[in-house]
Amino acid sequence: MTKKVADRLKNQREPNINPNSDNNQRWEAKLKDLTSNVQQIQDNLLEEILTPNLNTEYLQRFHVERFDKELFKKNVPVVSYEDIKPYIDRVVNGESSHVISARPITGFLLSSGTSGGAQKMMPWNNKYLDNLTFAYDLRMHVITKHVKGLEQGKGMMFLFTKQEAITPSGLPARVATSSYFKSDYFKNRPSNWYYSYTSPDEVILCSNNTQSLYCHLLCGLVQRDEVVRMGSIFASVMVRAIKFLETYWEELCSNIRSGCLSEWITDLGCRSSVSLVLGGPRPDLADTIETICNQTSWKGIVTRLWPNTKYIETVVTGSMGQYVPTMNYYCNDLPLVSTTYGSSETTFGINVDPLCKPEDVSYAFMPNMSYFEFITMDGDKRDVVDLQDVKLGCTYEPVVTNFAGLYRMRVGDVLLVTGFYNNAPQFKFVRRENVVLSIDSDKTNEEDLFKAVSQAKLVLDSSDLILVDFTSYADTSTFPGHYVLYVEVKAIEGNNHLELNEEAFSKCCSVIEDSLDNVYKRCRFKDGSVGALEIRVVLQGTFDSLMDFFITQGASIGQYKTPRCIKSGKALEFMEDCVVARFFST
Repeated sequence: MTKKVADRLKNQREPNINPNSDNNQRWEAKLKDLTSNVQQIQDNLLEEILTPNLNTEYLQRFHVERFDKELFKKNVPVVSYEDIKPYIDRVVNGESSHVISARPITGFLLSSGTSGGAQKMMPWNNKYLDNLTFAYDLRMHVITKHVKGLEQGKGMMFLFTKQEAITPSGLPARVATSSYFKSDYFKNRPSNWYYSYTSPDEVILCSNNTQSLYCHLLCGLVQRDEVVRMGSIFASVMVRAIKFLETYWEELCSNIRSGCLSEWITDLGCRSSVSLVLGGPRPDLADTIETICNQTSWKGIVTRLWPNTKYIETVVTGSMGQYVPTMNYYCNDLPLVSTTYGSSETTFGINVDPLCKPEDVSYAFMPNMSYFEFITMDGDKRDVVDLQDVKLGCTYEPVVTNFAGLYRMRVGDVLLVTGFYNNAPQFKFVRRENVVLSIDSDKTNEEDLFKAVSQAKLVLDSSDLILVDFTSYADTSTFPGHYVLYVEVKAIEGNNHLELNEEAFSKCCSVIEDSLDNVYKRCRFKDGSVGALEIRVVLQGTFDSLMDFFITQGASIGQYKTPRCIKSGKALEFMEDCVVARFFST
């Protein structure tokens, strides 16, 4: 690789460039270069990744002794996390990073978890944060092109830090956002509008998320006229914050009126920093907020409380799309901007059309982030192609080779190519592979759902009931959202009396929850971000009628399968009309 190319790659990952009106042209040129020279940048990046790592145990196993792209793709297999996990575990338990990476591993990023429930631990180093901050700066430039009048305001961003775990190696294991917030990249971030928040850093770094959320809201209300954007990483968090406000607005007004923070906020960093933001009694401001919150309807509450807000920055793609109607209700149809597509493995790309509708969001992959390959998902053949070779209208699963010891690892997402920004493919997130239900960070696939329902079937059997069929639905109309199972049962033969025993069905709910993975249980019982599972019993014959419904919609009777998760609004209305009883886990 030439020095010129190496310098360009370095500049493309330069973390703390401050895009403002003076260097917007520079960033536009950088974006054009990145998206125009996709193949060259990808090939050079792969060389930069592999060359220092040729002597690692992992690559030596596959006889990769020199940089050769075709040799690498021929010898090194495409793997799942479970395939690479034994190597990662060795580093987690104290062996040298050289097992997988010549670059020192400085920690591990925790994903939401596998279908079995265990959180994945992805090795990481500062290259991850280089890429992340580069993407942040680049997306700021893109937003500045599309939204005017942001430079003098602040962001009211619901950002949180989770407590880290220390692995046997002594290295920390954190979620990706916590790794960023606890780094010097965040501490020494540029002083411009995009990195200016209504909340002090101490609120973001508070390990008690309830206290942190309360303080985020309090600081945002005190500075309501300065807020030009609001948001969170995921839309579910934004909805949760508004629901929290519905519960605590009177206490928040009391704090603003008196100038004193509630005593139950015990985190010292929050107390000292938020007290400074409060700045003493503000009775007039408290009266204004109280008048707004006292109104019968909370439709448009966000724009009424924060009138200068220009957009909401949060992920509304994938499973988060179910929160769009709720967000539109509270935010008075402010633009919902999904800026970045990323994971614990890598940052993939940014949305170069930030004001598009949520259902139209696509992400242009940035070729300087990681080396990307793609497994074709259309048809029976599973070819693996490079980033520059994907085809419009086709679906793929991304495969990542990164700077922290992951080589050709499947990500597990399904993406659709929707277009190209210059030569950079734009991908729409279609689904998480095999996920049926999701409310928060929980992700329940069809196999896990079947296993859980099979355990509940044993309870029904003991109550002389037969499970006829079932389907499911992630209900986000309640807060917190919760899983709903529609079930049809009948009495065992010889018993014409169908008795719906509350104790039996409540036990079924609990058995199903006990059978789901650890991520679900954490969300349900520890974080409180998922509500109690509900079983809705439907009339006998409902699932036969459901099949008739789908056939009228164009389904083939010879290929019909009961959908294990209801996606159609009309089908959901049909099921609701057939409900005769409701039961919850206790």
